[in-house]
Amino acid sequence: MVAENSSVAEFILAGLTGHPGLQTPLFFLFLGFYVVTVAGNLGLITLIGLNSHLHTPMYFFLYNLSFIDFCYSTVITPKMLMGFVSKKNIISYAGCMTQLFFFVFFVVSECFILSAMAYDRYVAICHPLVYTTTMSPPVCLLLLLGVYGMGFTGAMAHTMCMVRLTFCANRLVDHYMCDILPLLELSCTSTHVNVLVVFVVVGINIGVPAVTISTSYALILSSVLHIRSAEGRFKAFSTCSSHIIAVSLFFGSGIFMYFKPSSVSPMSQGKVSSLFYTIVVPMLNPFIYSLRNKDVKAALKKTLGRTSFSRERENT
Repeated sequence: MVAENSSVAEFILAGLTGHPGLQTPLFFLFLGFYVVTVAGNLGLITLIGLNSHLHTPMYFFLYNLSFIDFCYSTVITPKMLMGFVSKKNIISYAGCMTQLFFFVFFVVSECFILSAMAYDRYVAICHPLVYTTTMSPPVCLLLLLGVYGMGFTGAMAHTMCMVRLTFCANRLVDHYMCDILPLLELSCTSTHVNVLVVFVVVGINIGVPAVTISTSYALILSSVLHIRSAEGRFKAFSTCSSHIIAVSLFFGSGIFMYFKPSSVSPMSQGKVSSLFYTIVVPMLNPFIYSLRNKDVKAALKKTLGRTSFSRERENT
C-alpha cells in the first residue's frame, strides 16, 4: 500500500541510537522490559479474571488498563527490538500507518481509562452510599465504550490526516516508531492541518482527562480532609495513591513530548520522553497497582495456593 499522492513505499526508522556498540545491550535491556511488561499485565488480567472478589468497577477498569498497556507496548516494542539487530530498520508505508493508528488508539484510550478510574475513586470516597448504583455494570460499560470510542476517534483523525500528506525522497524517520511529529518532518507538502489536528486532538485527549482527574482528586482531597480519624484519612489516601503515581508518570511524559516548544527540546530528547510512556509506564503499572494493593496481594496468594493444591492432588 502506498498513498496515491506519495512516492514512498517504505520508511527507515532511525531507532533509539546510532551507536553500534549500544545496539546489543539495548536489545537485551528492552527485551527484558517487554517480557516484564507482558508478564505483569497478562498476570494482572488473569488474576482479576480468576478472583470473583475483584469483579468490582475499580478492578474492571484496572483490567482494561492492563489490556491497553499490553497492547500498545506490543504495537511498539517488537519492531523496536528488530531495529537493534537489523542493519536497516525498514517499515512499509502500510505498516507505518497501521502502527501509528494503533499507537494513537491505545494511548488515547489509556488517557480516558485513567480518567474513568479517577471518577470511580471519587464516587467511592465522596459518595459511598450510592456507589453501587452510580457505578453499576451498565454505567461501567458505557464509560468503557466512551474510552475506546475516544481512542478510535483520535486514531482515525491523526491517521487520515497523515495519509493525505505527500512523502518524497527523505524516508528516514528520526524515531524508533512511526510517531506523529517525526513523520510530519518528512512531508514535502504543507502540514498546517496536521499541526492543527495535533494541538486540537491531543489537547482534548490530554486536557479532558486531566481536568476530570484533577477535579476528581480535588473533591476527594476536600472530602478526605473532613474525615476525623487519621486511620480513615490514611485508608482513603492509600486507595488513590497508586492511581496518582500512574497518572503523573503517563501524563507528565506525554505533555513533555507533545506540548514542548521545538526550540527547547530536540527530537532526540523527545525520543526519551516517548520511550518513557510507551515502554516504561506499561511495565511499571502492574507493579504500581499490585505492590500497594492488599486485595491484589490476597488474590495472588489465593491463586498461587489454589495452583499448588491442584498440583499436589495431581501428584497423589
